[in-house]
Amino acid sequence: MTIAGWLQISLLFLAVLVTVKPLGLYMARVFEGNRTPLSPLLSPVEKGFYAISGVNAEKEQSALAYTLSMLAFSLAGFAVLYGILRLQAYLPLNPQGFAGMTPDLAFNTAVSFVTNTNWQNYGGESTLSHFSQMAGLTVQNFLSAATGMALAIAFTRALIRSRATGLGNFWVDVTRATLYILLPISIITALIFVAMGLPQTFDASVSATTLEGANQVIALGPVASQEAIKQLGTNGGGFFNVNAAHPFENATAWSDFFNIFAMLWISSAMVYCFGQMVSNRRQGWVLLASMGALLLAGVVVIYWAEAQGNPVLTSLGLDPAMGNMEGKELRFGQAMSALYAAVTTGLSNGGVNGMLGSFTGLGGLVPLFLIQLGEVLPGGVGSGLYGILIFALLAVFVAGLMVGRTPEFLGKKIEGREMKYAMLAVLILPLAILGFTAASAMLPFALASIGTPGPHGLSEILYGFSSAAGNNGSAFGGLTGNTLWYNTTLGIAMLLGRFAYVVPVMAIAGSLAAKVRTPASAGTFPTDGPLFAGLLIGIILILGGLQFFPALALGPIVEHLAMLAGQTF
Repeated sequence: MTIAGWLQISLLFLAVLVTVKPLGLYMARVFEGNRTPLSPLLSPVEKGFYAISGVNAEKEQSALAYTLSMLAFSLAGFAVLYGILRLQAYLPLNPQGFAGMTPDLAFNTAVSFVTNTNWQNYGGESTLSHFSQMAGLTVQNFLSAATGMALAIAFTRALIRSRATGLGNFWVDVTRATLYILLPISIITALIFVAMGLPQTFDASVSATTLEGANQVIALGPVASQEAIKQLGTNGGGFFNVNAAHPFENATAWSDFFNIFAMLWISSAMVYCFGQMVSNRRQGWVLLASMGALLLAGVVVIYWAEAQGNPVLTSLGLDPAMGNMEGKELRFGQAMSALYAAVTTGLSNGGVNGMLGSFTGLGGLVPLFLIQLGEVLPGGVGSGLYGILIFALLAVFVAGLMVGRTPEFLGKKIEGREMKYAMLAVLILPLAILGFTAASAMLPFALASIGTPGPHGLSEILYGFSSAAGNNGSAFGGLTGNTLWYNTTLGIAMLLGRFAYVVPVMAIAGSLAAKVRTPASAGTFPTDGPLFAGLLIGIILILGGLQFFPALALGPIVEHLAMLAGQTF
C-alpha cells in the first residue's frame, strides 16, 4: 500500500461528500414538485407525457396501487426488451448482422436489465447490435434506475405523512426521476466520457495494424452514452465483455476516477435527499456515515489483501513488490482496483475494472460479502436507500427491546406487523442465494460450468447467485453462465432479489403512512447520532455474517488460508 494510493482513495470519497448536498437538495425539490432551474425547459415536456399517457399527476396512489403500477411497468419493460433481443436480426442498426438471442439467454438478459442487475452471460460486442444496446439495454438502464428512485421516495413519504393513504404517484415519480435527474446528468457525463476518449458512433468496427503487422478488427459503437447511465444508474452492464477493463469503456486513470465517482454520486445523494425530505438532515448524514464506514472498511481490507501478494507466485520467483497484480489493469494499479471492486459491490453496480476471481481469497471475499450485506453501501439508486431504511427499522426495534424504549423511527411506531414484513424482505436474499448455490453445488451439469475446482469453484457459484439476487450484476469470473440452468436460475434469483424484496417493503410503507406521526419524547430512542450509527452497522454485519458465514468459510476463507500455506487445489 502506498501514500499515492491512499491519496487517490481519499480524494474520491471527498469529491463525493462535497457534491452529495447540492444534488440531494435538487432531487428533494424535484420529488416534492417544486420549481427547479430546469423547470422552464422540462415542465412542458413532463406535462406532455402525462397528457399523452392519460396520467393525472395530482392523483395519488395507495401503497398497493403504487406497487401494482411498478410491477406492471416492469413487466412491460421485460416484454419489450425480450422481444428486441429475440428479434434483433430483423431490427435496424445491426451493422454486425447479429442473430437474435436464444430464449433462455434473452430471458436472463431481459430480467437482468429490468431489475437493475445487468448480469451479462454474453459478450456485448459479439452478441448485441447497436439497436439492442441503445433501444433495449440503455433504455432499461434509465427506467430500472428511475423505478428504484421512485420506490425510495414513496417509502420516504410514508415516514413523513400522518394518517395518509397515498404515497404519491408512481408514474409521476418515474417521469421526474428520468426527466429531471437521470437524463440531464447522463448527457453531461456522456460528453465528458467522449472527451476522455470513449467512442460514440454507429460504426460497427475499425481496423488497425498491430506492431507485428497483423490486422486487428476493433469493435465500436455508441459506448459513451451507455457508459454514462450504466454508472449513474448503478446498472453496471458493459458495452464490451470485459466491462470497465476495456480501454473504450475506461480509457485512462482519470476516466477510472470519474467512473467510480459517477457510480457513487446519485446513490449517495439519495440519502441526503431523504434527510432533506424528512426535515432531519442529521438522519441522512447518520445513514450515509454508516454506509461509508462499512464501504471504507471494505476498501481497506481489499487493498491490504491485494498489496500483500500471493505467496504461491512469490515462491515461483515473481517480484512481490507490486502485490497481486494478476487480473488487474496496470493503468489503474492496486489502489483504484481495490476501490473499484469495493464500490461496485457496495453499490448494486456490476461494472468491474479487473477480474475479481483473480484476487486473493480474502480480497475476493470482501466484494462477495459486501453484496450479501444487502446492497446498501450505499446500494443501488433508490434501492440502497429503502434497503438501509429496512435495516434502520430493525435496529430501532432491537434497540427498543434492549433498553426498554419505544421502538420509533422518525415519529412512527415500529410494531410487530412492520417487523414481520421486514424479516420477510431480509430473508429473501439468503433464500435465493444459498438455495440456488446449494442446488448448483450438487448437480453435475451445474458443476460442469465452474472454471476452477475446490473452494474457488464454490466461490464462483456463490458469487454468481449473490450478484443475481443482490441485483448487482458483477461476475467473479470462471463460471460459464450461458447455459439453460444458469440462465434460468440466475434470472429467477434476480426477480426474487428485486420484486420479492420490494413488495414487503412497500407493504411496510403503506402501514407506516397510515400511522400518526408523533413528536419525539423522553422515551424515544434517538436515531440521528453516533450511537444509532454503530447499532445500525452492527445489525447489518450480524445479519450478513450469521446468514452467509458458513458458505463463506467453505469458499473464499478456505482458499485464503490455503494460499497462505502455499497450497493449491
